[in-house]
This record gives sequence, structure tokens and C-alpha cells, in this order.
Amino acid sequence: MSNTSPAEKAPGGLRERKKAKSRAVIQQQALRLFTEKGYEATTVEQIAAAAEVSPSTFFRYFPAKEDVVLYDSLDSILLEAIRTQPAELSPIQAIRATYRSVFSQLPPEELDIMWQRSLLIRSAPELRARMLDDLIKTIQTIGEIVAGRVGRPADDFRVRTFSGAMIGATMAAWLTSEDMRPEKAFQLIDEALAFLEAGLPL
Repeated sequence: MSNTSPAEKAPGGLRERKKAKSRAVIQQQALRLFTEKGYEATTVEQIAAAAEVSPSTFFRYFPAKEDVVLYDSLDSILLEAIRTQPAELSPIQAIRATYRSVFSQLPPEELDIMWQRSLLIRSAPELRARMLDDLIKTIQTIGEIVAGRVGRPADDFRVRTFSGAMIGATMAAWLTSEDMRPEKAFQLIDEALAFLEAGLPL
């Protein structure tokens, strides 16, 4: 298993990798403070001080306090991995293969960050509301990737329906899981996608 973090795997040159590492440090310090003080009681100024950056630097990386929780460094890695899955795989097979490949290589510290983010999102109403906006964007992005794999337009009704169903199955597994450890969540997500792939038999 690799101990390389998503920040260290970030595509691009040295400048982009440094930005990814700075973003990761700010997020790590923010999550620590949220755990110690509570989400509402923690200010951007406190996060910036803990990360040894100015508040203006914080806002260069995260437009608002909510974004420091919602930001997932794995998003770009997952999306690129879906794009590069073998063409003979169906869209849902490509997504399941991507999840298994990427999540199986995450080091413990990255799993811990995911767990902390999950706990915060579940506990803070403003984070849950913002997450809905992000999910809509994710459905659109997944739709574009799926459309490319199956040779359909990105706004094709069936493509959008598939993307929404995939995200819905993922969220259903995540939201109904009493055990929020990432390892258990990944297992449930894969089971949910397998259920979707089988045609949702009840």
C-alpha cells in the first residue's frame, strides 16, 4: 500500500504540488480545530493561524469555511481514474473498479481525514445544505465522463439518470451507515453499486 497522499500525487508541476500541499495543511488544521472547538465556534482566523497562513491565503484556497470541510482531494483522482478504465467495462463497472483501486491504496491518515469530514457534514446543517450543491455538480461531471464512454451527449436523459442513480446509491449507503469508518463505508458503497448494477431487484 502506498503512503503517498493525494496532495503528493496531484497532477501538474512543482507549483501545483506545493499548492496542493498547502491546501492539505489548511484542511488538516481546520479539521483538528473543528474537532476540538466545534464547527460553529471555530473561525477562519483561528484556522489560518494554526496553518501558519494569513486569512487572505485561506480564502485563496477555500472561498468559505464550509469549503474546507467539503473539499475532497480525491475528487480529481477518482474522476481521472474513471476516464482511464478499460473501454470494455460498463460505466458502473468502471466506477466500481475505480473505487476499489483508489480507496484500497489510501494511507491511514487519509482515511482519518475522510472520517472527520463525514462526521462534520452529518452534524452541521449548513454543510449538508452545501453538499447538495456539490452533488449536483458531481452528477453533471460524472455524466460527462459516462457520456464519453458510451458515445452519447452529456445532456442525454439516460446518461443523466444513470449518473443521478449512481450518486443516489452512493449517498444512500453513506447516509444509512451507522458505522462511519471509511473502510465500512466503502464496502457499503460497493454493495449499493452492485445492487444498482443488478437492476435494483427487491
